Amino acid sequence: MEFTDLMVFIIYSKRCDKMKRGIKALTVILMLAMLIMVSGCTDQGTDEAIDKKEATIGYVLWDGEIASTNVMKLVLEEAGYDVEIISVDAGPLYQGLADGRFDFTTSAWLPQTQENYWETYGDDIDSVAVNLEDCRIGLVVPTYVTIDSIDELNDNKEQFNGEIIGIDPGAGIMSTTENAIDNYGLDYELVASSGAGMAAELQNSVADEEWIVVTLWTPHWAFNRFDLKYLEDPNGAYGEADHVETLARKGLAEDDPELYEIISRFQWTHEDIQSVMTDLAAGVPEEEAAQNWIDANPEKVSEWIGEN
Repeated sequence: MEFTDLMVFIIYSKRCDKMKRGIKALTVILMLAMLIMVSGCTDQGTDEAIDKKEATIGYVLWDGEIASTNVMKLVLEEAGYDVEIISVDAGPLYQGLADGRFDFTTSAWLPQTQENYWETYGDDIDSVAVNLEDCRIGLVVPTYVTIDSIDELNDNKEQFNGEIIGIDPGAGIMSTTENAIDNYGLDYELVASSGAGMAAELQNSVADEEWIVVTLWTPHWAFNRFDLKYLEDPNGAYGEADHVETLARKGLAEDDPELYEIISRFQWTHEDIQSVMTDLAAGVPEEEAAQNWIDANPEKVSEWIGEN
């Protein structure tokens, strides 16, 4: 090899070494950058998992509880929660709270209507707050019916076809009515139906001015639409007025303090709930009826969320 060729070879070799070192350095830099990106994505995924807020609400299919549950669903979604609502009968509702299947409910009629469920499951459930006061249950007739008391029913059995039209068989008002039948010695059959079925029977009877007696409660949209009256209860079979409570699973206050604070502040009036129930009775979809109320009451919603 000539001297000139030797010099070219040496220079080329040095350049190759520099290029190799540069490639190695670039590779290391790229690997570090990828590790940082992966670490950032992992942290972000972890943060998102931590920040993810979920709530499950159990409720019974009474118009008032459909109203309160859908309102609370939208309120919690506004607060950043992913919310699932699940409708069940009263017994499974209390059992689901005790078992931790539901985070909370706004559907508890206490201390009387759902007393038997509270006695069974109450030790394993957290009583959060009263959300609606002065809620009455009893036997109701149209005002054109000429009797005024439960103890007059037997003398007018034929007028009522010997039937009291009820709602779903698991409801507390149904067991209370069964006790009332025994208390008064009524020769009547308690006909199980549903809230909607009972309301339809009532509407049809009122349209034809036929006599009908139903299990009903306040608040209910039917009192706005029809002229109705409670039959007097001289024996006190239906007791004093109830209130509606918000109940939660044990441990919710520790697991999700924000959610617990929101449901603790939830309280409204008969006028509030009647507004939603009236929309529901008119065929407005549940979430739309709830949204109508929320749009009309932004200050109250902000108060519940804790923005005020």
